[in-house]
Amino acid sequence: MWEWFTSNSTWIMLVSAFLLVALLVMRDRASKKTSEKDSKLKKPSTYLTVVFWIIEAILLALVAASLWAIIVSREGIGTLITPEMVTGWLKEHGSAILFILLLGLALWYGLTRFLPPLLTRLMVHPVRGESLEGIKKRTATLRNVFMSIGKITIIIIILFMILDEMKIPIAPILAGFGIAGIAVGFGAQYLIKDLIAGVFVLMENQYRVGDVVKIADVSGLVEEINLRKTVLRDLDGIVHHVPNGEIRVASNFTRHFSRVNLNISVSYNTDLDHAINVINRVCREMSAEDKWSKVIRTVPQVLRVDKFGDSGIELKITGDVKPIEQWNVMGEMRLRLKKAFEAESIEIPWPHMKVYFGNSPDDVRKTGQKDG
Repeated sequence: MWEWFTSNSTWIMLVSAFLLVALLVMRDRASKKTSEKDSKLKKPSTYLTVVFWIIEAILLALVAASLWAIIVSREGIGTLITPEMVTGWLKEHGSAILFILLLGLALWYGLTRFLPPLLTRLMVHPVRGESLEGIKKRTATLRNVFMSIGKITIIIIILFMILDEMKIPIAPILAGFGIAGIAVGFGAQYLIKDLIAGVFVLMENQYRVGDVVKIADVSGLVEEINLRKTVLRDLDGIVHHVPNGEIRVASNFTRHFSRVNLNISVSYNTDLDHAINVINRVCREMSAEDKWSKVIRTVPQVLRVDKFGDSGIELKITGDVKPIEQWNVMGEMRLRLKKAFEAESIEIPWPHMKVYFGNSPDDVRKTGQKDG
């Protein structure tokens, strides 16, 4: 068993290190998601954290054991490891490896400590009317992406520096990854396409975490963005994973501001001037209240007579509100307009149908006149 482990120690170390990096990224994302939930999920999240720690400890032990196997195999598996041998190795490599590890910890701390404030400063000034909430969304989105890339980069750099210090040739490993990358590249065209599209999504600030968008014929709230995919959750609670390469048109419902776009129908015998005055009055009263004045930016009002419908006349109401608040505002407006229309005796139409059996309307009128 030890001979097999020693002969494959290099690949065991690389695979264990890769899995450790992937697990660190997964744990970081899981902790962010569970922290956003209510207090009922705190206990399960603690169990999940313990499981992550145990797996990480096992992988770290495998990395350490494989490194030790590489060292021992150079002197021969059967060679007795003496204290002098260990002391000599520590004098030759121990201080350098310790320095590399400390450097990695310093880079990790610097990344987590200085990157978020730096991004916040860079996003201070709004662009083209960008709101403070929009700036926060973009900052959070970029922070998550850059933190993931930075942490993986630091771990890879530190790992290769330690291998170089151990006098383990890095070139064959890089060459092996290069050949594997070429082989995988032929079958990973869609992955490259997703990554490139993800870069443009972030650079052009098409949407951020917390926006409501429609992409690839899927609408929902953006929960996560990375270079490969966008994660949406719709009103049914269904989570959609959309590869960035599949996005042709991205429609953002909450960029800078949102707009109330509501059609209200009234019957054909309604005095339209009176109905318009009632609608505008209800909108003004609603906009003056403390609760809604913080949300509504421009008072909604009747824009025009929009359509002669089958059962009534449609009046279009428009107005600007804070991002993602248009649905709440329109719901409250419908409630208040229903009550106001009832108080003002304004009829809200519904589909009507007249049915004639055998005779045309003219024949019915003539028959009625004769009977009279």
